[in-house]
Order: sequence, then structure tokens, then C-alpha cells
Amino acid sequence: MLRLEPRPAPSRLFAWASPVISLAITIVVATILFSALGKDPVKSLSVFLLEPFNGLRSLTELGLKATPLILCSLGLALCFRSNVWNIGAEGQFLVGGIAAGGLALWITEGQIGMNRWAFVPLAVIAGALGGALWAAIVALLRDRFNANEILVSLMLVYVANLLLSWLVFGPWKDPKGFNFPQSMSFADGAAMPRILTGMRLHWGFVLALLAAVGMWLFMSRIYLGWQMQVGGLAPAAARYAGFSTRRALWTALLTSGALAGVAGAFEVTGPMGQLTPYVSNNYGFTAIIVAFVGRLHPLGCVFGSLLLSTFLIGGELAQSRVGLPSALSGVFQGVLLFSLLACDTLIHYRLRWASGTTRTAGASA
Repeated sequence: MLRLEPRPAPSRLFAWASPVISLAITIVVATILFSALGKDPVKSLSVFLLEPFNGLRSLTELGLKATPLILCSLGLALCFRSNVWNIGAEGQFLVGGIAAGGLALWITEGQIGMNRWAFVPLAVIAGALGGALWAAIVALLRDRFNANEILVSLMLVYVANLLLSWLVFGPWKDPKGFNFPQSMSFADGAAMPRILTGMRLHWGFVLALLAAVGMWLFMSRIYLGWQMQVGGLAPAAARYAGFSTRRALWTALLTSGALAGVAGAFEVTGPMGQLTPYVSNNYGFTAIIVAFVGRLHPLGCVFGSLLLSTFLIGGELAQSRVGLPSALSGVFQGVLLFSLLACDTLIHYRLRWASGTTRTAGASA
């Protein structure tokens, strides 16, 4: 009979090879699915995996998609390493977008002349405050009433969605928008500055990369970051050492919420330029996969974000050029996650045959 036994010392190389193996499994599954759908696997894979890197415009669109994923996954990596299970980055993303969108609307309606570079720090602060406030609800309920942060953060996603819908269907609805549920377009000064003329990629991508470096320094060089990781790995040892689990809870959730809120602010004031009910492309949920693909490491989150952005853009291209279903990108994300979990299980455990003699001897003992 097969059974799982813990490995004495899992290899660090295997731990980082796990995402590569998972990606290879996902490509094999994709090939089988393309063939089952009657499509040319080589052409479909080329469109899905290579077209997002074809040319400067494609690369800028890849960076644009990766920006919110990098920011959201950085906060989630910190939470998960601290044993705080924040599943509501999507809601924090939306509230951050609402806060920055409200600021942009105020500037637009008030006809306040503002330079784009002067607007960037205001949008960052507004998004961070909105996302952190939403995450603070989770932290308060967990801290004071020991509520499950998984359920609370997840349910708050639906509340944030309803709040956004109420605003764009109600008080923030554009009176000249032909009754569409959307706000008015933001003024030119209430928008993120672009990196390249004629491209949609904005400077939020650079700020996201700087945030990844800052998170790496925090987790590897700052004493508080080290405390939080010890608390996640060995809560009993952390309490014995006098580390504050309460401070770790609040720090992880507020940081994660703020980063997700900034991601929402960049999305609203960047490529969208207005508020609609469809602000997010499930970035907050996709970032959970990104965090684990990146091994909960800040720099790994950058590469994981680029990989998942490839899936998102490749899925859109495959839908329009090859005629594949729109849900295929989500399917591949799920396959990647389950493959990763399976590989991680085999890294930390090994399959061994349990002989009948061993079982009998164990039972006798």
C-alpha cells in the first residue's frame, strides 16, 4: 500500500524547480485540450505563449497586465508567510480603485488644473488608504472577535463589488453617458503618466518593481519582517520569543490591503480612465496563484506575475485568432495551481510502499 512519508530535508533546488515542472505539466494539458477541441496544438500554443512577447507593444501590454498582479501578490506573499490568510485582495483592490477614482472625479468635476506627476502621489495615497481601510476590517474582526480572516476577507469582496456597482449606477454615474453604468472620463491631469508615447504602459509598472525590491528588503533585512516570518513558520516559538502576533496580523493585513489598493488605483487611473462595474479582471484572486508560483518570494512574484499575465493576454489572443473558449485562460490557471500543489507535496513527502509485515509488526507493537 502506498503512503506519504515526510522527506528528511527537502532540497531548495526542488522547491524552485516546482513551478517549472508545473508549467511543463500545464503546457502538456494545454496541448491535449487544444487537440480535443480540434485546434492545431502548435499554432494554439504559439498564440497563447509566444504572441504576448511579439513586439514592443505586446511587451508593454504584458507589463500593464503584470502591474496589478505584482502589487497584489506582494502583499499576499507577506500575509501567507506570516500565516495570515488574506483571500480578499480583490475587494481591497476595488476599494482602492474607488478611492482613487473618487479623487480623479473630484479633480475632473472641479476642473482643477493638475500635472500628471503631481497626481501620482495623491492617487497612490488614496488607493493605499482605501485598500488598507478595507483590510483593517478583517484585522479588527480577527483581532477582537477571532473571526476567520479567510471568510471575512472573501465576503468583503462581494460588499466591495456592490459598493462599486451602487456608485456607478447611482451618484457617480455619468449624466452624459447614455445611461451606461460608468463614471465620466477623468481629466487629463488625473491620469497616470505613460512611459512611452502611444503605449498604455504607465509608470505604475516601475513603482510596482520598486515595491517588489522594497518588500524583499523588508522580509530579508528588516527585523520586523523576520519576526513575521518566524511567527508564520513556528507560532509557538514566536510567542516564546516574545514576538507580537497581534502586530504581525495588523502589519500583514494593512500592508497587503494598501498594496492591493494601490494596484486598484493604478488600474482605474491608468488604462481605464474611469470607473465601471468591471474595474478588476479578477486580479486579486489571480494574485493568489501568482504568490504561490513565486514561492512567496517578492522577486518570484514579479516572474509569476509576468507568467500569469502571459496566460491572460494569450487567452484573449487565442479567443480572437484561433476561436478558443474565453474560459480557457482560467482553466490553465487552475491546472497550474493544482500542478504546483502536487509538486510541492512530492517535494516535502515521498511515496513509500507499506508492506503487510511492517503493518502487522506496527499493530503488534
